[in-house]
Amino acid sequence: MYTVKIGLSAAEHDQLVVTSPLVNLLQSASWAKIKEGWQHERIGFYDNQQLKASVSILIKALPLGFTMLYIPRGIALDYVDKAFLKFVISELKKYGKSKHALFIKFDPAILASEAKDVIETLQSLGVKWSGLTSDMHDTIQPRFNAVIHREAFSEAALSKKTRQFLRKARNSHPVVEVGGADLVPEFSELMKKTESRKNVSLRNATYYAKLLDVYQKEAFINLIKMDFGQLLMETKENYAKIVDNIANAKNEKRLKALTSDLEIVDKNIKELTAIIEERGNIVPVAGTLTLTFGGAAETLYAGTDTDFQKYYPSYLAWYEAINHAFAQGADTLNMGGLENSLAASDGLLKFKKHFNPSIEEYAGEFNIPVNSLLYKLSDLAYKLRKKMR
Repeated sequence: MYTVKIGLSAAEHDQLVVTSPLVNLLQSASWAKIKEGWQHERIGFYDNQQLKASVSILIKALPLGFTMLYIPRGIALDYVDKAFLKFVISELKKYGKSKHALFIKFDPAILASEAKDVIETLQSLGVKWSGLTSDMHDTIQPRFNAVIHREAFSEAALSKKTRQFLRKARNSHPVVEVGGADLVPEFSELMKKTESRKNVSLRNATYYAKLLDVYQKEAFINLIKMDFGQLLMETKENYAKIVDNIANAKNEKRLKALTSDLEIVDKNIKELTAIIEERGNIVPVAGTLTLTFGGAAETLYAGTDTDFQKYYPSYLAWYEAINHAFAQGADTLNMGGLENSLAASDGLLKFKKHFNPSIEEYAGEFNIPVNSLLYKLSDLAYKLRKKMR
């Protein structure tokens, strides 16, 4: 016998979702607390009094008293059980009607290569499928994601070039810090630099602090700082050694090479001295913010001060974030979305590939029409609005 419960507790919901193969951070009960401007509800679905599916629904108010309902990265359930799936869709539609919803949107993290039967089953139940959309912004969540699996990740498995970048970063006297709200001010400044460079508007310190406060031990900021004081001291020592070598040079070729090296080191000393005078000895240069839920980690934000990119701090920041997430028990880490084209010229894809992620393509979005008369018109208006953004 199938039953439904509206108002499921956060603990019951999370306990069910974390056991699902489709576990995702965005279906955690806490995610609804992050979404300003949305109401939310949790609904449980039972088979013989056993909780078999649960959804955390976001509710967006629309003009004229209508709403749009969204189940981010849901529904987490066994799509093979067609009878139970039919019950879930039917009950969701009933709930949607009670909220005057035009439609209910959901986008489970089902691999496109494994979705054929699921899509056909959902369509037979009257659910509309978006199709394999071609643009990253055609869907709320990216269809393509770069996901690292713990069992396949190690420094030894990284490319020679990536290991070289990590070595250069480590040789530049980095200070690695992992923390929470205490690191928000410095992390926020890095994100502002990233926004300015990419000409985009992301989030602010208040939002980052909220993520850390809501997710507590399941959230962390990983910050890379450079100790330019130590680096300057080392560079000056190198300068002195070159001067000694010049004094003892036995031939013109050797003297020319050393003189060239001395000019480079002298330039570095001047650059480092200027940095210290302006910014101090220790400077934040790269950082990430990561959340974990049910063994699935996601690095939501990453910022870098490109004034110091020759030290490759962003590579070290990501590497440390990945390792820390896995050390905390995560099985996967999602590096974030990718453009659907997966073009070789995509700089973001090129960077993420340094860490050997699996490029996962998901099936996309599904809509449960609730208001049959207005669904087509509202769906068209929704798509047009997204394209205008």
